[in-house]
Amino acid sequence: MKMGKKARARAHMRCAHKVVLTLGAALPFGAVLAQTAPVPATPAASAAPAADTTQSNLQLETMTVTAQRKVEKIKDVPISVTLLKGETLDVLNSGGADIRVLAAKVPSLNIESSNGRTFPRFYIRGYGNTDFSTFASQPVSLVFDDVVQENAALKGFPMFDLAGVEVLRGPQGTLFGRNTPAGVVKFDSAKPSLDGVSGYYSVSDGTHNTANVEAAVNVPLSDQWAMRFSTLVEHRDNWVTNNGGGTPNLEGYDERAGRLQFLYKPDGTFNALFNIHARATTGSARLFRANILEPGTNGFVPGFDPSQVTFNGLNSQSLHTAGGSARLTWNLENVKLYSITGYETISSYFSRGDIDGGTPTGPGFIPFQVQTGGGVGDDKQFSQEFRLESKNDGPLNWQTGLYYFNEDVTGNSANFNSTTQQQTSYLQNRQKNTAYAVFGSLTYDVNDRFKLRGGLRYTQDKKDFSTEVADNVRFSGPGSISESKSNVSWDASANYALTNDITTYARVATGFRAPSIAAPSSSVPITVANAETITSYETGIKADLFNRRARANFSIYSYDVKNQQLTAVGGASNSISLVNAAKTVGRGAELDLEANLTERLRMTFGGSYNYTQIRDPNLLVAGCATCTMLNTQVRPGLYSIDGNALPQAPKWIANVTARYGIPLGNNDELYFYTDWSYRSKINFFLYNSTEFTGKPLLEGGLRMGYKWDGDKYEIAAFARNITNKVVATGGIDFNNLTAFINDPRMFGVQFRSNF
Repeated sequence: MKMGKKARARAHMRCAHKVVLTLGAALPFGAVLAQTAPVPATPAASAAPAADTTQSNLQLETMTVTAQRKVEKIKDVPISVTLLKGETLDVLNSGGADIRVLAAKVPSLNIESSNGRTFPRFYIRGYGNTDFSTFASQPVSLVFDDVVQENAALKGFPMFDLAGVEVLRGPQGTLFGRNTPAGVVKFDSAKPSLDGVSGYYSVSDGTHNTANVEAAVNVPLSDQWAMRFSTLVEHRDNWVTNNGGGTPNLEGYDERAGRLQFLYKPDGTFNALFNIHARATTGSARLFRANILEPGTNGFVPGFDPSQVTFNGLNSQSLHTAGGSARLTWNLENVKLYSITGYETISSYFSRGDIDGGTPTGPGFIPFQVQTGGGVGDDKQFSQEFRLESKNDGPLNWQTGLYYFNEDVTGNSANFNSTTQQQTSYLQNRQKNTAYAVFGSLTYDVNDRFKLRGGLRYTQDKKDFSTEVADNVRFSGPGSISESKSNVSWDASANYALTNDITTYARVATGFRAPSIAAPSSSVPITVANAETITSYETGIKADLFNRRARANFSIYSYDVKNQQLTAVGGASNSISLVNAAKTVGRGAELDLEANLTERLRMTFGGSYNYTQIRDPNLLVAGCATCTMLNTQVRPGLYSIDGNALPQAPKWIANVTARYGIPLGNNDELYFYTDWSYRSKINFFLYNSTEFTGKPLLEGGLRMGYKWDGDKYEIAAFARNITNKVVATGGIDFNNLTAFINDPRMFGVQFRSNF
């Protein structure tokens, strides 16, 4: 019996829903997608061309990443990775945001800083480091245009004219860069092109006169040379009034950054990319607000006003960095050879703040007056990577390379008299870090569906630390120390394509972080944290859904860290020291969803669950003097942190975006865009206390814009942190309930032109 058109359509619909329900069993929220974006019935053959056109309009663009040092579809990479690009980055940058705006915008990523717009600290899957010393190392690596940015003061380079941001979760190191146990945040600038003159400029202004000018121009200089210049200028007026006699007006900043690139491409065999960049930042350091937390809670005291502070200290911050790189590529008959040379400098960095957060008369109890300053006197970082990559037609391919890293950094810290503002002590230290590595990987295509990959890395890392100046600073122990450590790490993964659109993967990887050294103080000698290692297990599924109208990536993971390096802040003694936890565990899951629900409506959703726990019954740290301690006191002033979650590690992260466009003819469009991010509560320190627990944070943004003349021009109104949510995001453990807060709500307008 022949079926009619309607009957055939119903049959196809039933089959489509079976596919959706089968995948939904493997992917959370699959049922939701099935309801919000049903697969249309397959039309009759005569109507196929029209249906294909409709589907083509709704298909998502293919997402590619360079997580494995070559351009691949994101679903073919056996790593949990999220890519941000295009309009998403433009929206997040609205209102003069710095790199911390990426926190909670992708699963399992948190970023925070006790130094404001400089010195950010990264956490992936709850695994990071709260160390705020000049010589701090982090288990999350930041790679900007293929060059590792080691010092935290380099990691806050502004985001502008970017091709994309990749967040790679889990241990990395057998393919490029340094050995990174927690993961990599990888920035790639828009590159020069020989195709013609192009570029854009954007201007905006908002609350507190937050003004931003961003521009880029691409110019072919010949048929072999091209140049791209991009720049960013940002300003914000001071919007916080100080009633205590110190620096009167605060929280403003001026940011200048630029990047100049040259591409040389004489033929298909060789090309070279040269990059020069610089940054200059001045403004306020972090504002530490004394006793803003209500005792016995983690809420603010009655009458708290974010626009007012009371302290008698001076507050300022300045940072100047510059660097360059050369990326050379030889595309030979059977191999590709890469050379990546990077040089980064910090010519000056100094941040000064009133860490007691008050005056002798308050607010609240101020045990004694302390102003501190610190930064980098000079930092020179050189790195060189050589990588050789095969181009075999057969199933077996390989990569191998050498990596060399050398950094010479001088850091300083000082204390000041709060009455006279004169310096009372000064400490200057120097650290030389030399590391080299040999790495390689093999990939083998068992068949068209099944692929195997394995990687190996040998690392040797040495640090020489010395005290050069100790003016009115007396400490016990030696004034210099050297640490050297080698390690072999590896990873192995497998990809299996269930269908052309659905891929599963599994990965086991190890990672390593060399010993870290912390400068001495009047109460603590030089401290050393031993090397830490991680073993990570991960599996996931990546799928294109509904004829590529949607895609989903889901992963689950488990890791164990041995000898994790942690920073203990000493409460009543105001001391800082490095310690090792015998073991730390992490477990969790991540989900990325993206869908064109209709021709006009596009949505994304990301979420993660990250469970972390410190397991070391012998590790004791000093507790706070005036907060409500929740851990067991083992000895006077010392508390067990066994069983605690890692600091700055939220269990839950979620984010959602939605864009609705209304075509107006002549390629014009009116659109509405909203983005929201959520992270659950966090601990500020290693110990658990009621007051120093950050509340959950939900922040949202809105944008309404009009594009005309084929996207050549755009004008938009935007709002950031639209609910004006204000919470403490960090604290100062200094005998009172001092904390700092998130950025305020902002409204603004923006104009952009592309050419």
